[in-house]
Amino acid sequence: MYLHLGNNCIVRKNSIVGIFDLDTVTWSHRTRETLAMVEQAGQVENAAEDLPRSLVICSLGSGQRYILSQISPATLQKRSEQSGLGL
Repeated sequence: MYLHLGNNCIVRKNSIVGIFDLDTVTWSHRTRETLAMVEQAGQVENAAEDLPRSLVICSLGSGQRYILSQISPATLQKRSEQSGLGL
């Protein structure tokens, strides 16, 4: 099954490692450093047309994919439950 993250970005549900609220996750200095590092490495995909509200981390065969979404984590959770996915 798939989950739509906005702006024509769709990911497989079974590849999702976690969905994080950007308002709370960026409080940590270490998290901000990690996000800056993966952004500089070109691993961050921006699926937000406006300010991003959530960070979705997906596992790939050889690494991870970081996606910024303008959809709140709560809404993404509801979408996954409505489609019978359940995170």
